[in-house]
Amino acid sequence: MTTRNTLSLEAIALERIAVAAREVQAASAVLEKRFGGAPRAQPSTLELARFAAAMQELLSAREEFDRLMANSPPQ
Repeated sequence: MTTRNTLSLEAIALERIAVAAREVQAASAVLEKRFGGAPRAQPSTLELARFAAAMQELLSAREEFDRLMANSPPQ
C-alpha cells in the first residue's frame, strides 16, 4: 500500500492545491521574466495558456477542497 492510498480525501485535495499553486508560481515567474527584460515584450501564446491552465487547475482544486470540507462531518 502506498502512502497516497492511506491519505484522507481532504489531504489529497490539499496536496492538489499545493501542486497547482506551485505550477501557477512557475508560470507566473516565466511571464515576469518576459516582461522584466523588455516592457513591450509580448508573452507567447503557450506561456499565457500555461498560466491560464495553471490558474484554472488551482481554482478547480480549491473548489473541490471546499466541497469536501463542506460535506465533512465536524470533528
